[in-house]
Amino acid sequence: MAPDAQTYDVIVLGAGSTGENVADIAVRGGLSAVLVESELVGGECSYWACMPSKTLLRGSEVLGQARAVSGAAAAVTGDQDVAATLERRNGMTHDWDDSSQVQWVQGAGIDLVRGRGRLAGEKRVVVTGSDGAETVLVARHAVAVCTGSRAAVPPVDGLADARPWTPREATSAKEAPGRPLVIGGGYVGCEMATAWAQLGSQVTLLQRGKRLLPALEPVAGDTVLASLREKGIDVRLGAEIRSARRDGDEVVLTTADGEFRGDEVLVATGREANTEDLGLDTVGLPPGEYLDVDETLRVPGSDWLYGVGDVNHRQQLTHMGKYQARQAGNAIVARARGERVDTADWSPFVATADRLATPSVVFTDPPVAAVGWTAAQAADAGVPHRVVEYEIGNVAGAAVFADGYSGTAVAVVDPEREVLLGVTFVGPGVAELLHSATIAVVGEVPISRLWHAVPSYPTISEVWLRLLETYRG
Repeated sequence: MAPDAQTYDVIVLGAGSTGENVADIAVRGGLSAVLVESELVGGECSYWACMPSKTLLRGSEVLGQARAVSGAAAAVTGDQDVAATLERRNGMTHDWDDSSQVQWVQGAGIDLVRGRGRLAGEKRVVVTGSDGAETVLVARHAVAVCTGSRAAVPPVDGLADARPWTPREATSAKEAPGRPLVIGGGYVGCEMATAWAQLGSQVTLLQRGKRLLPALEPVAGDTVLASLREKGIDVRLGAEIRSARRDGDEVVLTTADGEFRGDEVLVATGREANTEDLGLDTVGLPPGEYLDVDETLRVPGSDWLYGVGDVNHRQQLTHMGKYQARQAGNAIVARARGERVDTADWSPFVATADRLATPSVVFTDPPVAAVGWTAAQAADAGVPHRVVEYEIGNVAGAAVFADGYSGTAVAVVDPEREVLLGVTFVGPGVAELLHSATIAVVGEVPISRLWHAVPSYPTISEVWLRLLETYRG
């Protein structure tokens, strides 16, 4: 060991929300912990993903809800203030200044080392600062890799040289782009197309597949497609990008259907592991790949290395990264104390929610909220299932929420065990319905018990009663 090495119980590579939570759990458990970060403390969600993107969408959502209620609609006499919306976004990201996050880290009793951290063998990390100086860290018990993922740019001829935007540039742009081209019809592509169209951009969205949001129930993609087109967004399905180039101030995408021109091109086609330069090869692991982990988020074959959050590719969502961090942190603390780590499904040391019931919201207009399996996933798994649908607009609470409310609830039920496998809501205001569905799916609450969970009247939650009535027939 080098004489100048600093020793901690736990070293956490990456100070995003996942890494912060691993370190916090470790310190609360009586261990010492250090965070290593080369960018902003707080990570992707705080500065370039969840928070700025949802802030850009929120103003339009509020205006839309007001315009959907007779009487309130008369008070909406102008358009959204784009500059004020962007300024609010800047405030939400603290103008990309992480001082407040650093204060939280220090207040939590966690040390912070700025720079790029690389593994240098078992339980050993070398951090290179911006000035080239190196700091050597040694872990007594664990190193947690929480470096997340980054936007992937597909190998399309000329695309990398066309100066494409990733979600980072899209959420931090200083002004609404005039004619953005969006490649990809998943969560990010649909959300950013919605945000920029509502802020005055002329958006073209190109989706290689035949559906938007292909991982969700078909009604989700169909509803969002209709909404995007109603907003004037040019959505092209089955559009495979063959090449890209810059032509002066324009970016040009070539497809089988011809050329599409815009001011910028956002690539929203997926993510890749942020493990290329982490020194994984020094511990026998391939660099640039996602980390394989067990249910306690520990790398198999190791008693000290953990991969938590996006970096293990189990579920790339902020709330799931935080959940995994809590589980991994608890496991690290227990093992450091010499305690037995119970790996039963519901123990505090294992991550099972990402395979049992992952909740997610697509913040489009209307939003899509889903948890658990879709009907297609149940079919692929060979699990008995029955699909129940209900028009949310038929619920009294929906009629109060908005004039002409339209939306769909889809429940996937295991008819043999009579429990919910998955639930999807599409419609205004449905994001706040999702946690009740998550509890029902995770808890495997029997349909016979759900009958006694009486929804308040008149709220949109009454859709739960209608779904159960439809299931009973």
